[in-house]
Amino acid sequence: MDQGNGHDSGMIHQPGRRQFVKYTFYRADPVWRRQESAARERQIAEFVDVVEGWQRRNMVRCFSTAGLRGDVDFMIWQVSYELDDIQEMAGDLLGTELGGWLTTPHSYLAMTKHSTYVEKYAGPSGDRSTRLSLAPGNAKYLFVYPMTKVREWYGIGPEERQEAMNQHIATGATYPTVKINTTYSFGLDDQEFVVAFESDEPADFLDLVQELRGSISSAYTASDVPVFTCRATTAEGMLRAIARFRAPALA
Repeated sequence: MDQGNGHDSGMIHQPGRRQFVKYTFYRADPVWRRQESAARERQIAEFVDVVEGWQRRNMVRCFSTAGLRGDVDFMIWQVSYELDDIQEMAGDLLGTELGGWLTTPHSYLAMTKHSTYVEKYAGPSGDRSTRLSLAPGNAKYLFVYPMTKVREWYGIGPEERQEAMNQHIATGATYPTVKINTTYSFGLDDQEFVVAFESDEPADFLDLVQELRGSISSAYTASDVPVFTCRATTAEGMLRAIARFRAPALA
């Protein structure tokens, strides 16, 4: 499978504006694999054309989850300054011939915002201006999950919460190969946060998560599942991973 996240250059950066962030997980009907190759090729080409068209307007990245989870086949990560774009892209994709074979078992909507905890932890040198815009790297893997805190977390004092988050942030800083993207869903979706970690090393992410289980803030987590391990690829790559072509065996 080809590695690569697609193109992000279509979205013009707008300083001071918050971004909408969408993680959409798709599953293809198994019957789709049993179509004639020519039909599948035509449908893949149409779907890829739509994705690449949106990559000229938004930040759109493609990931395969084929073989990594049983309930989803691929994920599209979309970032836009306009909520209408989220709906329009979904409609364009589901309006393709391949779209008729797809379901969306998991779908998460969030936004960017300033993090009070990070700013206070970093002090005056903290770069507040960058918190409103996601700046993903080009890691091989993306680990995504929705998260919700117990209500008691919001009832404890701000200093106590900051101390707990200082521990959390300091632990994360010991894993420089893992980059976090935190987005917020309060009132927009069922979860409170959607967290996406980038890394080339799954083992490093595993170790980080295990270590964070013992943190103070982790004790206030109500839910942080399901978790998705996503492999960066192209629009075409994520579709071909669903049903890889096999040449007929020689007689």
